[in-house]
Amino acid sequence: MKNNKTAFAICSLLFGLFVLFLYGPTFTIAILSFQGEQGGLTFPMRGTSMHWYAQLFERQAVGDFSMALVRSLGLGFAVMISTVVISLMAGLAFRRHFAGSSVIFYVTLASLIIPSILVSLGIGLMFDRMGFTADWYSSGFGAHMTWTLPFGLLIMFAVFNRFNPSYEMASDDLGATPWQTFRYVLLPLIAPSLVGVGLFGFTLSYDEFARTLMTSGSFNTLPLELFAMTTNVTTPVLYALGTLTTFISLSLIVLALVAVRTLRAKTRAQATH
Repeated sequence: MKNNKTAFAICSLLFGLFVLFLYGPTFTIAILSFQGEQGGLTFPMRGTSMHWYAQLFERQAVGDFSMALVRSLGLGFAVMISTVVISLMAGLAFRRHFAGSSVIFYVTLASLIIPSILVSLGIGLMFDRMGFTADWYSSGFGAHMTWTLPFGLLIMFAVFNRFNPSYEMASDDLGATPWQTFRYVLLPLIAPSLVGVGLFGFTLSYDEFARTLMTSGSFNTLPLELFAMTTNVTTPVLYALGTLTTFISLSLIVLALVAVRTLRAKTRAQATH
């Protein structure tokens, strides 16, 4: 018993150190983002204020952080919706074998193996040779889809691999149309997984750097703007931006968890009736 307590204490200590190592820098940045107007990038703090958060939404000498944030959010939501829709359609299609399905599957997963910077360079060169202008909402969108879509497909394949087709068969026996079966039987059951695919797609797109580097055109997304800031900004506005983006990410995770719990509760309530 004593040995078990000692082992538990050691594991708890190691886990605590791991959590401190993982989240300590984030907490430090969050604290330093509340420096006073005369504060710097390090401790000790010189007063406390929201001054640096207000600076985020003003035009900066080294960049436009607010518009970079808007572009990243817009691109992230567009990639999220597209990933969910395409992954769902592909998951439904791959439930039955068809000619070329294996080739399509492996070609889709190949983008996970190719280095991200090469994907970005290739898409950028393709747009240039075809006479198109590379921009964050065109070539950047395509580059992000090559990163998020394989993950969405793998999740949906796993979901449908475990899905019990007897629910759909029972719906057909009761006279439901294919659309009614999809709308009232299949979709409610896989909705939590779709929320997960959407969250995965958004977060992968929101903080993607390498695949955006050669495809964003003349307007930076937030990761590119942050990279530029690290070599030019010497005020806590950098910390304020990092804290704000972390808060946005955590908020989306919480909303996704709430949505999953709500959908599961609704599905159980419908099942009991």
